[in-house]
Amino acid sequence: MASSIEQEVDHEFQPFLTVYKNGKVVRHLFTDEVPASVDTQTGVASKDVSINPSLSARLYLPIVLNHQNKLPLLIYFHGGCFVSGSAFSASYHQFVNSLVAEANVVAISVDYRSAPEHPVPIAFDDSWEAIQWVISHSMGEGSESWLNDHVDFNRVFLSGDSVGSAIAHNMAMKTGQLCDDFKLLGIALIHPFFWGKERIGVEKLDPEKNVISERTWLYACPSSTLGNDDPRINPFAVGAPSLSGLGCDRVLVCITEDDVLKDRGLLYYETLGKSGWGGRREIKETKGKDHVFHLFDPCEESLELTKWIASFLNQ
Repeated sequence: MASSIEQEVDHEFQPFLTVYKNGKVVRHLFTDEVPASVDTQTGVASKDVSINPSLSARLYLPIVLNHQNKLPLLIYFHGGCFVSGSAFSASYHQFVNSLVAEANVVAISVDYRSAPEHPVPIAFDDSWEAIQWVISHSMGEGSESWLNDHVDFNRVFLSGDSVGSAIAHNMAMKTGQLCDDFKLLGIALIHPFFWGKERIGVEKLDPEKNVISERTWLYACPSSTLGNDDPRINPFAVGAPSLSGLGCDRVLVCITEDDVLKDRGLLYYETLGKSGWGGRREIKETKGKDHVFHLFDPCEESLELTKWIASFLNQ
């Protein structure tokens, strides 16, 4: 029989997880991990790779009809409020698989480590490590054949949903042109999770809908001295680096009508346009849907979202 301390709850961060007093963490979302495979419907192949002893990722390869034509690379960062989610969960596997098939790109979905066991900035550090791993292949120093044989490293994109969008943004601010053989063309932010101490737009209307957003950064990054105005989660905060330094040429922002975070995504799009950044930006809104609906609802709007992103990757 388990001891009382093993069964005693220390705290909860609902709906994502429960932490017990013995240190055990039980997650409630995105726990249905599926193995890499060859998808029977799309023909997309996937396999898992180890970037370092603490960091893994899932690679995706579409059906290759012409081995002479190199393909764009998508580096994807999952959501989950920094505490949940996995590159190997069924929801993310199915979404990235479908996006690879639709866009005809190679993809790497990064399984960065999660809080509270691995508090932020570990998620950012892992994501940066994954980008460095890709860059090593662009320089001829890596051994992963799917990257070496099929990727055009001058057509690299970053994307993510929810907090994965915040990671993609921060990586793009850090990346720029790191070497002659690696070019970040664009980022696609899907229902981006940005936040701040001051309420804006629809956030003012229903405080109850703000509860998770208010707690997320404070819980995942207890070392932050700036709280919800930390530039890593609030790129509009006083003292945050100007978006003019975004290290890519194109940006797609996807928002939804019923998402409490939608005005942050709109603000990102508008601020980017006023920053002096010289690239091309576009914004797409899904009517009648809420945050990351596409991960749970294979509806017509989900297919439309996938097509928007695929078109962005192929411009």
